[in-house]
Amino acid sequence: MGDPRLPAAYLQPGTSSFADFLASQAPDLLPGRRTVPPGHAADLAPHGTTIVSATFPGGVVMAGDRRATMGNIIAQRDIQKVFPADEFSAVGIAGTAGLAVEMVRLFQTELEHYEKIEGSTLSMDGKANRLSALIRGNLGMAMQGLSVVPLFAGYDVSAEQGRIFSYDVTGGRYEETAFHSVGSGSLFARGALKKLYRDDLTAEQTVEALIEALYDAADDDSATGGPDVARRIFPVVQVMTADGGRRMADDEVAAIADRVIAGRMARPDGPPAPLNGGGAR
Repeated sequence: MGDPRLPAAYLQPGTSSFADFLASQAPDLLPGRRTVPPGHAADLAPHGTTIVSATFPGGVVMAGDRRATMGNIIAQRDIQKVFPADEFSAVGIAGTAGLAVEMVRLFQTELEHYEKIEGSTLSMDGKANRLSALIRGNLGMAMQGLSVVPLFAGYDVSAEQGRIFSYDVTGGRYEETAFHSVGSGSLFARGALKKLYRDDLTAEQTVEALIEALYDAADDDSATGGPDVARRIFPVVQVMTADGGRRMADDEVAAIADRVIAGRMARPDGPPAPLNGGGAR
């Protein structure tokens, strides 16, 4: 029988960052530290898009489509791209799906580790900064085409409002106002949200605006999957308020998506944006 005790490093006071601890004890387990063959590897792994997020009075919503692609092939139709990061925040992944999911899990552990070590939760800005550091650690793989560009959103308990953060492949962090989108369909989704978004929407109206935006993204971007009526596959939606975050039940999302689809049967290009400052619908 070997020594059952943990290594000394696990029993000594140390950093509140789990990623830093992992880098010192088992760096090969970090997603960005693995070696890959030379050359561009983007087409060798599934990629996920598109993620959208928008704030509303009292919270923030994040939604993601379900399609993953490998070049011109649909690799998966029901991939999950939106994950809870902790009780009040969520992260959506765009880019290399496998690396992105690993990064999400590492980020979830990072936030939980900090809370256990420090006895308190990170601030919203602190969480956004920790995710920025994890993305920066993946820069080597990003240069070979295996990039991860997440979208982070959550309810800021101190500021009592929803907040959204976007990133670039170098780990640059940018706070967004009202709404944002990442992924290959983001251009079309943001264009839709410019017309649909209002700062007085309810949570359900915000969800509907995001699903409309994903529908528009799928209409013009082949890598984005729209609502799959035949298979009953709909976007993953996470709603975060002062009461915490929750993933909307599939039947709730399906009911909203069915309304959007019914509206598109009459008006394929979507609801018009009024010019007199009126509502989105």
